[in-house]
Amino acid sequence: MEYLFHLCYVCSVNKKQNILASALDILAENGVHNTPMSAIGKAAKTGMGTIYNYFPNKEALINEIYTDIKKQEKLLFETFESSKPIKTQFENYFNIAVTFFIEHPNYFKFMEQLQASPIITEKSREEGRQSISPVFDLLTLGKQQRIIKNINTEEILMFIGGSILAYLRWYFNQTVKEPSALSNQVMMVWDAIKE
Repeated sequence: MEYLFHLCYVCSVNKKQNILASALDILAENGVHNTPMSAIGKAAKTGMGTIYNYFPNKEALINEIYTDIKKQEKLLFETFESSKPIKTQFENYFNIAVTFFIEHPNYFKFMEQLQASPIITEKSREEGRQSISPVFDLLTLGKQQRIIKNINTEEILMFIGGSILAYLRWYFNQTVKEPSALSNQVMMVWDAIKE
């Protein structure tokens, strides 16, 4: 009996993950606002009833994809080396964040659409903020040590996030990638935020 319960649970998790993965692909490709739930069901090769068993509406599905991506992003900083100099930690953060989205272009396409979208709930946004808490701590420490400009940390994060977003937009539109472009961006952003 326990084996059957475990098997049903695994099957359920796999169905849900399949829906999330299929939804991410089609939402990234067609756009969050242009993709009906029926298209997500078709892409996931599952019935609408199954989708609605897991997600009461499209907004709930989108929020779950958003928080899943943010959870993965948070894992990138588990090995954040707080013993390194502030500048080195910043350079590592910028490179890690950019590389994460380069390696997962659908994540970038999806997240870019949701920058200021009211679809993302405050609860999901709070989870998203938690994913970059090591960076928040790094900037706060940098300000305390007078290494980073004494500007509101949220504003600095907004500036860094905008730089990452702009770089990724540029990167995905280039046919020939300039090898030094990322290091140039890191240097320019660091020069802008350092004291």
